[in-house]
Amino acid sequence: MTALPTRTAHNGFTLPAIGLGTYRLNGAEGAAAIAAGIDAGYRLVDSAFNYENEGTVGRGVADAATDRAEVIVTTKLPGRHHPTEKARTSIEESRFRLGLDATDLHLIHWPNPSQDEYVQAWAELVEAQRRGVVRQIGVSNFLPEHLERLEHETGVRPVVNQIELHPYFPQEEQLAYHLEHGIITEAWSPIGRAKALLEEPVIVEVAAAHEISPAQAVLAWHVARQSVAIPKASSLEHQRANLAAASVLLDDAEVAAITALGRPDGRLFDADPRSHEES
Repeated sequence: MTALPTRTAHNGFTLPAIGLGTYRLNGAEGAAAIAAGIDAGYRLVDSAFNYENEGTVGRGVADAATDRAEVIVTTKLPGRHHPTEKARTSIEESRFRLGLDATDLHLIHWPNPSQDEYVQAWAELVEAQRRGVVRQIGVSNFLPEHLERLEHETGVRPVVNQIELHPYFPQEEQLAYHLEHGIITEAWSPIGRAKALLEEPVIVEVAAAHEISPAQAVLAWHVARQSVAIPKASSLEHQRANLAAASVLLDDAEVAAITALGRPDGRLFDADPRSHEES
């Protein structure tokens, strides 16, 4: 098994360049897919309270032949649980459903800035880390101003920010900000959800040049840009193909050509963190 490239945060925490997304992986079938993925080489598994599959993820981790200590299990705290008491309970409930002694990486799912409660949620994650029930803490869909406020008010900087990132929405400024501040960028929906992306001539050409699939070309683009892609894959064939993409080396011109696919309206849906509200 080839070791995956890694990304390192400001505190030394590391993540592999490719993780396993689990959105809509549920029940026994989902647990089996997750266990198979872990045994195929995934060491980062991504979930969320709002995915309603933390139990499935926990079972998949338990059923895998791979040592539990080698797997980084992530979940996310939902917007409706930002207030202090709700956040504390939510963190504990997620850990119990996952069946873990501690959550490896716990993120705030969205900032929900109009509610102005995300600092409360962050403070509870800081406290959970202090108590040892969460090992590492981060956020998802936060903008630089949100990140700076967290650190200013608590003294603790997130190790991860999971954001929408794909060729139609390459997030160059945010990615550069994260690199400057030692925050690992995770990419949700790294291949997008539109078939059109994988039919883009530039992606097809890059894939052909490396004798890989268009999806692997996009994942290789993420690896070249220092982000952590977390594509969902339920079949072992797709899981292995996604992992293999981490070893594909694109040159600067190929990376730039794919990045140039970015669009002002490239988001997959109305998910601007300045206004989006997650329940």
